[in-house]
Amino acid sequence: MLNFDDARFLRIQSGAVSHAARIDTAIASAIQAGAENLFFLGTGGVAYLMLPAFQLLQRRSTFPVFLDYPAELVLTASPNLTSKSIVVMPSLSGTTKESVAMLAKLKTIGATVLTFVGHEETPLGKGGDHVFVNFAEDDTSCESFYIQSLLVALSVMKARGEISNYEGLVAQIRRLPELLLGVKRDFEPRAEAFAALIAGSDYHIFTGGGSVWPSALYYATCILEEMQWIRTRPVHASDFFHGTLELVEKGVSVMVFKGEDPYRAISERVATFAPNYTDKVTVLDTKEFELPGLDAEMRGLVSPMVLATVLERVSAHLEVMRNHPLVTRRYYKRVAY
Repeated sequence: MLNFDDARFLRIQSGAVSHAARIDTAIASAIQAGAENLFFLGTGGVAYLMLPAFQLLQRRSTFPVFLDYPAELVLTASPNLTSKSIVVMPSLSGTTKESVAMLAKLKTIGATVLTFVGHEETPLGKGGDHVFVNFAEDDTSCESFYIQSLLVALSVMKARGEISNYEGLVAQIRRLPELLLGVKRDFEPRAEAFAALIAGSDYHIFTGGGSVWPSALYYATCILEEMQWIRTRPVHASDFFHGTLELVEKGVSVMVFKGEDPYRAISERVATFAPNYTDKVTVLDTKEFELPGLDAEMRGLVSPMVLATVLERVSAHLEVMRNHPLVTRRYYKRVAY
């Protein structure tokens, strides 16, 4: 595979999976101690990676769950954010400005804070009540954060008595590093052609529903806009027919992501409509990939991870094709803002 280290990928994703028992203990102890809700408080792209776990708890648990912007919440207050809150704070660098400021506020509130970072010797790496360190870089961080946030959600549901197959689900999650590596290998022959589709237009509409919407949002915003300076319009498939459909015409690129959760039909609706009006429709469907040993429920839960692992292969080819390394920035962490 182009510019890829198999052993490094396996090490990082196995590191994420290895936190399962500690995550479960931290969540269980907090709930047993009287925790009343959970907040996902990430900043930027890593906040998008929390969305599938957030939605899972919203739809399948009675435990109140919130997702907010630290940049806003640090300026105000929330009657729901109290000393009886569990707060999940992800940050690959461990130094994200808005998250560091929010952490200081959480200390005064007295919430139980779980931080998920790539580097321990950082404010978030030192500041959480429970710190989960798993070194990763941009090309491997998506799967790592998706895995860890899913483990958080499953642990909440286990502690609340809302799932009976926790151990079975975690056993399947332990297979993910090898399975995702297999997905990468299978997709590699198609990755260059997919990258060419992206390089061939200077504007793309990205859409998806359910657990794969965050994959569309993340890839459009954090990879194509930030790392490739390609203009995109990410829109949730539920909103596609409430504005964005009027932008579809011949020559407009529409990228549709399909997962395997109950919301697949929302993406399929767009995939059926768009080819009638544009000649540039691309569908990326997780059903195309073999994931031996995973049941239908788990395939739905890991759909965003599958898309992330495939899209990393696209990015590897795209940066070479466009002679634009993914690390190249004009403003991000380069100028004051």
